[in-house]
Amino acid sequence: MTNRWLANTGGTRGPEYAERFRRLAAEGRDLHGEARFCDDLLAEPARVLDAGCGTGRVAIELARQGHEVVGVDLDASMLAEAEAAAPGLTWVLDDLADLDPLQLGGRGSFDLVVAAGNVMIFLTPGSEAEVVRALAAMLRPGGILVSGFSLEGGPDGVGATITAAEYEEACAAAGLVRRTRYAGWDREPWVPGGDYLVAVHAAPPGRGA
Repeated sequence: MTNRWLANTGGTRGPEYAERFRRLAAEGRDLHGEARFCDDLLAEPARVLDAGCGTGRVAIELARQGHEVVGVDLDASMLAEAEAAAPGLTWVLDDLADLDPLQLGGRGSFDLVVAAGNVMIFLTPGSEAEVVRALAAMLRPGGILVSGFSLEGGPDGVGATITAAEYEEACAAAGLVRRTRYAGWDREPWVPGGDYLVAVHAAPPGRGA
């Protein structure tokens, strides 16, 4: 089936998204809540995978904070903007529903994987659990998976595509253990029935890569 993001955007929105965030930055808007959230989970410089990195906003800020970051996205127009903004980082064109670990350094090679910006609701229909499993496989023992997405749908006409319970089930099936969850990147308390989920799961410390 067709990926929801490409079906709804045509894979040409990179310049538009980059300009939007440049404009917000010029207005003094805080654009780095997701990166701060992830950085706070890491005790020292770490290797991070930005899954569904888009134009690189989160990845570039995490790199600025001292982490080694790889960004992966299936939209070439978004990746082109990321590469233009930070040519020194590693940007990989790939679909999270059919992820090639070798392009990213191999399974079990990241301390943290982040899927911000509604990545989970823009996946290929039916691939959500498989994507969670693939992202979990990229974690080192004890590594952390962070995901944030709307539970009521997103832009471009995409409705709600995964519930909090379904995401939790996918993480459990992938061998991950929930650490905590919030209603937003500023650690707003989670309330069942809310409209946004930020979930933090971890790979067991002793599992094999």
